[in-house]
Amino acid sequence: MSTRSESYLVGLIGDGITESLTPPMHEHEADHHGLRYLYRPVDLAVIGRPGVDVGELLRAGRDLGFNAFNITHPCKQLVLEHLDEIDPQARAIQAVNTVLIRDGKFGGFNTDCSGFTRGFEHGLDGVTVGRVVQFGSGGAGSAVAEALLDLGAQRLSLVDMDLSRAAERAEELAARYPDATVEAISAEQAPERIAAADGVVNATPVGMHHHPGAPFDLGLLRAEHWVADVVYLPMDTPLVRAARDLGCQVLDGGHMAVGQAVDAFALITGETPDSARMRAHFLELTGQDTPGVDAPGTVPVEAPAATDSGRAVEGGAL
Repeated sequence: MSTRSESYLVGLIGDGITESLTPPMHEHEADHHGLRYLYRPVDLAVIGRPGVDVGELLRAGRDLGFNAFNITHPCKQLVLEHLDEIDPQARAIQAVNTVLIRDGKFGGFNTDCSGFTRGFEHGLDGVTVGRVVQFGSGGAGSAVAEALLDLGAQRLSLVDMDLSRAAERAEELAARYPDATVEAISAEQAPERIAAADGVVNATPVGMHHHPGAPFDLGLLRAEHWVADVVYLPMDTPLVRAARDLGCQVLDGGHMAVGQAVDAFALITGETPDSARMRAHFLELTGQDTPGVDAPGTVPVEAPAATDSGRAVEGGAL
């Protein structure tokens, strides 16, 4: 039951997201803060709308009184042209997954980058980031690539069905991370790079219920690899299963899912969420709240500052 006067109406815009666990994670955390908080999915597959309609959906939401939206595949880059202001990091990543509505204006942020970093530091603590092959350079992939370079990747090879998109992203990242080698490679070049890699990352939708399969030939994996997947529905993707069977150190998509939700909740409400509590609730939702599966012992995350327009103050958590 809410104990305070603040109320929030939040939505999630994306394709095939009706089963997303982000809404219940937000609502559960809001309950602990005494907030009235309603979070609803706006599933493009259900309402029969294409991703390019994201701007129209944002404007309709504003008119209906929504306070914020989370944005997911395939709209994280499509949404950019509809925003009044964009946080500096989100602009650098060229992808937005959180939109705040303040005084009728749209402010865009990216919590995927910080969310992946948070998950990596907990789930793959101690690994050598080193040489990484990443599949996907779209909305989530752009954020993950940024996070990997911030984590110390020495060589980052981007593989994407759209090679020109990967090349553009690689060139931009190489300019901002001159101490690392960033390249776009074709799928045909991937086996050679994987053979020499420390880690492999899936930042594509492949592995989701609506996009079954694996992003590459799983026979290329070795036990020495660390492996990360951003997909969490299901968490036990073919990539994650194969990597665990080999004995790889594995980061499933649940870590990033929780991390981005923690930081998005802080942005939307200005409250300090408890990341360990949100992780524990996520594990409960996915049926993993069993002995031996522990939530990270992390401290609450300080809510990033934002102006009335929704644009983060420089140096905020994003």
